[in-house]
Amino acid sequence: MDPLVVGFTVFVLSIFIGFELITKVPATLHTPLMSGSNAISGITIIGALLSAGAGHSALTSILGFLAVVFATINVVGGFLVTHRMLAMFRAKKR
Repeated sequence: MDPLVVGFTVFVLSIFIGFELITKVPATLHTPLMSGSNAISGITIIGALLSAGAGHSALTSILGFLAVVFATINVVGGFLVTHRMLAMFRAKKR
């Protein structure tokens, strides 16, 4: 089998499975899961930096740079969402 077809099949299946899993998560578990997602995205940033800096070809540098940008957006967005959700549980100032 062609590796591209196998990779694309895994990608599409992971989209469906990820969507099903995320829609089943209750709101009370969202903040701890977001923290775990931020940790995973931090690891992704390290891998993307290694890929972008390896200098094997222009394509790997471009894809590595894009991976750094998208993972950074994910981490920052995750921290903002987590901060907002935790603010909902703080006592109101009088």
